[in-house]
Amino acid sequence: MPRPRFGLSIVLLLLASAAASAQQRLLTLDDIYDPVRKVAFDGHPPTGLAWIDATHFAWPRATPGTPAVVDWLKVDAPTGDTAPLFDPAKMEAALAKQPGVTLDEARRLSHSRDLVFNTGDTAAVVTIGGDLYAYTFGADTASRLTYTAGEERTPSFSPDGRLVAFVRGNNLFVVDLGTRRESPLTTDGSAKILNGRLDWVYEEEIYGRGQKRAYWWSPDSSRIAFLRIDDTPVPGFVTIDHIPYDLTVEHWDYPKAGDPNPLATLGVARVTGGDPTWVDTSPYSAGDHLIVSVSWTPDGGRLVYGVQNRTQTWLDLDAADLEAGTTRTILRETSRTWVDRPDDDPIWLKDGSFLWLSERTGFQHIYHYAADGRILKQVTDGRWEVRALHGVDEASGWIYFSGTERSPIGGDVYRIRIDGSNLQRLSKADGTHTATFSPAFGYYIDAWSDATTPTEVRLYKNDGSELRTIDENKVAVLADFRLSRPEFLQVKTRDGFVMEAEMIKPPDFDPSRRYPVYQFTYGGPHAPMVHNAWGGSQYLYHQLLAQHGIIVWICDNRTASGKGVESTWPLYKHFGESELRDIEDGLSWLKQQPYVDGSRIGIHGWSYGGFMTSYALTHSTSFVMGISGGTVADWRDYDSVYTERYMGLPQENPQGYRDSSPRWAAANLHGALLLIHGAMDDNVHVQNVLQFAYELQKAQKPFRLMLYPKSRHGVTDPLLVKQMRQMMFDFTLEHLGAATAPQPSGRK
Repeated sequence: MPRPRFGLSIVLLLLASAAASAQQRLLTLDDIYDPVRKVAFDGHPPTGLAWIDATHFAWPRATPGTPAVVDWLKVDAPTGDTAPLFDPAKMEAALAKQPGVTLDEARRLSHSRDLVFNTGDTAAVVTIGGDLYAYTFGADTASRLTYTAGEERTPSFSPDGRLVAFVRGNNLFVVDLGTRRESPLTTDGSAKILNGRLDWVYEEEIYGRGQKRAYWWSPDSSRIAFLRIDDTPVPGFVTIDHIPYDLTVEHWDYPKAGDPNPLATLGVARVTGGDPTWVDTSPYSAGDHLIVSVSWTPDGGRLVYGVQNRTQTWLDLDAADLEAGTTRTILRETSRTWVDRPDDDPIWLKDGSFLWLSERTGFQHIYHYAADGRILKQVTDGRWEVRALHGVDEASGWIYFSGTERSPIGGDVYRIRIDGSNLQRLSKADGTHTATFSPAFGYYIDAWSDATTPTEVRLYKNDGSELRTIDENKVAVLADFRLSRPEFLQVKTRDGFVMEAEMIKPPDFDPSRRYPVYQFTYGGPHAPMVHNAWGGSQYLYHQLLAQHGIIVWICDNRTASGKGVESTWPLYKHFGESELRDIEDGLSWLKQQPYVDGSRIGIHGWSYGGFMTSYALTHSTSFVMGISGGTVADWRDYDSVYTERYMGLPQENPQGYRDSSPRWAAANLHGALLLIHGAMDDNVHVQNVLQFAYELQKAQKPFRLMLYPKSRHGVTDPLLVKQMRQMMFDFTLEHLGAATAPQPSGRK
């Protein structure tokens, strides 16, 4: 018998691998950003999946690569069987029969994601020309609900599906779907008085970007709780679109740090009419409190709301008994720094007790409280975080949540008994899992990815066993490109804190050469950038830089690490200082690596990352270049709710504000600086970058500035994005160059 020819097999395998590598191509900017030629690196995983009932979910199936919906499907979760949620052709026909609706408008809406569904997804409301129209599935009938010149905003169905609420002219209304009779619930709305609608700072910093609605239906559909926000004391700010011949001027009510805040009150209106009832918030100083959450108890008997003081050093969870006309505080959260508003409202159990998220130990965990506010049990514990509380299945005794018990750079799905026993991790694969549970907690949809794998979507039972793959989303084209595998590292600071880091080396990495480094940062409180998750175009841009001989470095300073709120406390009353110290400790580790050229290190970030870049180049000599996008140059310019949470009032911390602001350190600029800003940025105003530029000019400091006239707090127009990335790429290569040849033996 001839001997196995293992040596030849290995040679052939290596040759085949080398041939495959040689056939792979390098990335271009067009591959990532060109509106026409870009490659679909993300694939086309299904999005917008929403549970209808215990066993079905809705799926807006889209045309690959576009937001346009082909059709809406009702999916049987366990089997994957699909049926139309409604017939788009019949919806088009029904809507087109309504006065003022064209066939094109009807067709667009029947293939749109902008549908507002009722409970059970048996009807939808759409907005056409500023008015509301209802369409009922099955019956295939449509009706026009409003007939006014004013635009109706934020419509929603009542829980019983009989009424639709909306805001017009900053007043709250309801309309009966049967009679189409409209009823105003408030009458004092104006440009400065917002009923049922969030103003700029409440949307951006409290209830979440994109969440305009500020009203909440009672479970029995008889009442609506709403915020009344008075912006009268709030200073205004103007943004300008310079591109039209007649300038477009926008006016914003925007409280900067130290300015008067909006005045918020909480009202309850009966859908049958009458004057609203106002919840008593008189124990709190007028103008010095924020209403940060609103929800109802399941029986509708009490309205539960969160209140914080202006600088957010405490949070009260209050309950209003509307029949008795009384309010009481259920619990108070306090901190020596600040208290973050929990992302989840209380979850109520049948006995009147509730689950609550708190960061009181320095890490966010689940607590079980009695109805009267007595703590019964800390359910989860440890030096890790609960990131989302999905809910509780009382029948089986399980609480479901997502957290970081396994890894701070990933995210997993868990369950635990109500008494805090038997913690189980349901997700298996390393990476980041995002779970959406069915209403009865029998199933969950899991969107998973890791650093090299675009999002895959699967269905699981509540015990973590996989039922089926909804969409594996295999992106074969990735194999056509020569990409490096990211390395996840841990680096200790000078005082022993373990920072998470990610490194992308050039695909032809040679340890005998010396490479420049490009650091990508954000750095803001509790906002890590190191994720074992698919990073999309940002990740591919970093691969592009690596292919041009640059090491890409991402290292989360402790205050941005996501390792509990305790890790963020060092920045209190002073932005920048502790963050930069940790960043430089990361650079110290880098410079000890023989393949790193410590004389050629650059940094880039946007928003808080833009601030960190500007701060680093004015407070350090470690960087030869920086690209600062959307920078905060003076924290007195930024909004009150975010800034005062971390910095306190500028009237009480003037030196902290000045020391934290790159504007006042412009004379110390070191390295080449590229500033990028949207000229219509309503978040971090262009005033920031112009103030910074002014100080740099006075200090005779060279820099580059690129303004995007029609852009806001980010550049989104595809053509402008491509131009911006080309500019950034060229600037980076100009100042960092590429790897240098190995040094002669004996030289360092």
